Amino acid sequence: MSSSDLGRLAEDKAAEYLKTLGYKILDLRWGCPLGELDIVASEGGTMVFVEVRSRSSSSYGFPSETVTKKKQAKVIKAALSYLKAKNLKPEELRFDVIGFTGGAGEPEHIINAFEAGGYTF
Repeated sequence: MSSSDLGRLAEDKAAEYLKTLGYKILDLRWGCPLGELDIVASEGGTMVFVEVRSRSSSSYGFPSETVTKKKQAKVIKAALSYLKAKNLKPEELRFDVIGFTGGAGEPEHIINAFEAGGYTF
């Protein structure tokens, strides 16, 4: 299985996990020239952009640790493109990270993992 297949599997697992928590999945793997958003969801009145990561083991750190400042900036820019493309102006939004290690069933879910400081919506 290729790494892109594993990534898609992790994204699907993360979407199912979020559904069990009551999130509404708005988009899965939404892409634009600035990048891809793994999951766009809503929880109550909050729009949530979710970056999904997976690793075969935690030997070199946890999946969430791979979401660098550079990756965060890319996700934020893609999120801004999403809002513009869909003509949305949510009252609240946040950026979560969901990580899977070694194919384990339980994800590591970091709510509000990073913020879009300096960006305007």
